[in-house]
Formats: sequence, C-alpha cells, structure tokens
Amino acid sequence: MLKLYIGNKNYSSWSMRPWVLLKQAGIEFDEIMVRFDSFSAGSQFKNALTGVTPVGKVPVLVDGDLVVWDTLAIAEYVAERFPELHLWPREVPARARARSVCAEMHSGFTALRSACGMNIEARLPDVGALIWRDNAAVRADVARLVQMWQALLAEHGGPLLFGRFTVADAFYAPVVMRLRSFALPVPDDVRTYMDRVSALPGVKAWIDGALAEQDFLDFEEPYRLRATSVR
Repeated sequence: MLKLYIGNKNYSSWSMRPWVLLKQAGIEFDEIMVRFDSFSAGSQFKNALTGVTPVGKVPVLVDGDLVVWDTLAIAEYVAERFPELHLWPREVPARARARSVCAEMHSGFTALRSACGMNIEARLPDVGALIWRDNAAVRADVARLVQMWQALLAEHGGPLLFGRFTVADAFYAPVVMRLRSFALPVPDDVRTYMDRVSALPGVKAWIDGALAEQDFLDFEEPYRLRATSVR
C-alpha cells in the first residue's frame, strides 16, 4: 500500500496535487497527515518527517522501501507505476504539452502563489479585490492562466484541460482554490472549468477534508485574525 504524507488540507497546495491525483485515479493509499505547527528546525512538523524524507517537507510518497518527494516527481512516479491509468495524455505531443504546463505551475505563478495563499475555508473577496487592483504581477499570472486554460480547453474539447482527467488538472486544482477564495475575476468559460474541477470526486473529497479540519493557523493567515465558517 502506498503511503502519502501531507500537510493541512486547508493550506497545503503542494500536498493537494498528488492526493487529488491518487484519489481521482482510484489508486489506494494510506494518508498520513503531518500537522503544520512551524517550519523551523525542531518543530513537531519537522520531527515527524525525520527519517522519512531528507528535505523535511510534504508531500512525500512512500512505496515500500522507496521514498519519492517533490510533487512533480511523485506525479511522474505514479504515472509510471500505474501506466494503464494514462495519467498523462496518450498522444506524445499532448503529453509533452501537459508536462510543460505542469512544470510551469511547479516553478511559476509566484506572484499569485505569494499574494493568494491556498485557504479553502476562507472567502476573501474584499482582499482579492485589493490585490487585483494593486498587484500587476498577480493580474499577469491570472492572464497567463486564462490564456493557457482557454487554449487547452479549445484544443482538446474539454471538459478538462486535456479532455479526460490528467496530472495537469491535479496540478492546477490548488490554483482553482485560490481563485475561488479570493474571487479573482476570470471569464465565464474559465469559471466553468473551475466548477468542473471543484466537482471532481477527488477534489471534492479534499475540499470536504479541508473544511472539516477547523484548524486555524495564524502563520498561514495573513488576512484573517481568526477562522470564520464558509459552510
């Protein structure tokens, strides 16, 4: 049985990607949640990962004696481990494109990720409006997302980025959460795609888990003084 170490579902965008990939693909795994308390050396979070991964971060996938860390490496390993599931597109050009957009997510969109941390429980439209007004880099990141998603949906005919569910949809699921929480403006066709992603069973299961945590962490909350329910 695979084991996947993750952080808090409400906040951990990196953990969300492989968890959703495994869940949506129907791959059985044991979830081990390591609660964020601090990221400093000696914290309970760091201590819990000692001996599991040399980098002291989540997510981490354990398959027997093999340990795989980093979201993109996990996705590649799972796709190779379960080739019959075709977690990357079958066609070579589409597969290369999917890897490209996942790598872009992995290393890019830094303004959006910095200004709009994933916080599934929160609804922050007023904060989002100020970020949208004042942060040109965030607007540029969203414009790139819109251009990318529209092009892929048009090219592959939807309903998801490459037609059927792939690694790419799992990689961009946390971005969907950010856009929703901060109510950043996107065109109707992009919002429809966001609704489809949010309704995927694997994504919905993660959202439900995030809402059930009720674990407010002030160091993850630059815009809220306390938790407020969004149920």
